[in-house]
Amino acid sequence: MARLRDCLPRLMLTLRSLLFWSLVYCYCGLCASIHLLKLLWSLGKGPAQTFRRSPREHPPACLGDPSLGTHCYVRIKDSGLRFHYVAAGERGKPLMLLLHGFPEFWYSWRYQLREFKSEYRVVALDLRGYGETDAPIHRQNYKLDCLITDIKDILDSLGYSKCVLIGHDWGGMIAWLIAICYPEMVMKLIVINFPHPNVFTEYILRHPAQLLKSSYYYFFQIPWFPEFMFSINDFKVLKHLFTSHSTGIGRKGCQLTTEDLEAYIYVFSQPGALSGPINHYRNIFSCLPLKHHMVTTPTLLLWGENDAFMEVEMAEVTKIYVKNYFRLTILSEASHWLQQDQPDIVNKLIWTFLKEETRKKD
Repeated sequence: MARLRDCLPRLMLTLRSLLFWSLVYCYCGLCASIHLLKLLWSLGKGPAQTFRRSPREHPPACLGDPSLGTHCYVRIKDSGLRFHYVAAGERGKPLMLLLHGFPEFWYSWRYQLREFKSEYRVVALDLRGYGETDAPIHRQNYKLDCLITDIKDILDSLGYSKCVLIGHDWGGMIAWLIAICYPEMVMKLIVINFPHPNVFTEYILRHPAQLLKSSYYYFFQIPWFPEFMFSINDFKVLKHLFTSHSTGIGRKGCQLTTEDLEAYIYVFSQPGALSGPINHYRNIFSCLPLKHHMVTTPTLLLWGENDAFMEVEMAEVTKIYVKNYFRLTILSEASHWLQQDQPDIVNKLIWTFLKEETRKKD
């Protein structure tokens, strides 16, 4: 009887793990089936249109706009990877490091590069596998440990020991992890439209609506097919994400210009440009939930209430994981792409947070 009691916790853990991975693979299969039907529907309507791709040999002029900053590169000694970033503001000023989400790149921070360069050295990074940053081939090179180490190494290479860290979406996930693993590196943490990672993993298993909204996490576990689906119909999926009424930028805020949209399509239409970004998601289920999860850094969480991918209830729950000053601001009628959708409001809220004295919670 005593031996049975000793074995019971291990048995329960094994069963939970089995149920979890069964859910993951079953949902992967369901998502793949749905996208396969979409592909067949597109082929039925017009095969030529499905495989049409406009040539894009030269980047749009907006990507070379000098008002956004200087294009720079840094090679990390340990990994050997070369990272691309755009920097604005004088060297020697406090560092503000900006981490983009999916499917984005440094350009998603264009409004913040212009805004904060007066008092900060603002660096908008292309994450591993994105844009002009090197993209390792194997999915194992995109584990969360690698992504966290990237940020630590980049800080060292830039000559800084700490920064104001801002992350949106997947970049928000990485920003949370940096604050958890290397709190001494983060003076203040600002996250846009991504909850604490443990909140996300717990919430998604208990709320079917969020499971549906996060279906792309499961779809991305499948090799090569997600990249293919993003590219058909001249990257129609990418255009839809940023411009549709349900998910797009500018329903109530700033409009995404034709040139802005073309910048995104140009970057992700380059050979192999989708595999790196999607590989970020292909290790997620083996890395969460976290063993260490408390945040001790002053934190601002900004949230667009009309986020099509993340339910706002997760934002409220996040505060239990922050053992320091925590402020949550939810913007009504704002989308998932908050720093592009409502840049003036977002910038004002960030300035307020940066300038105020924050006192650690007891």
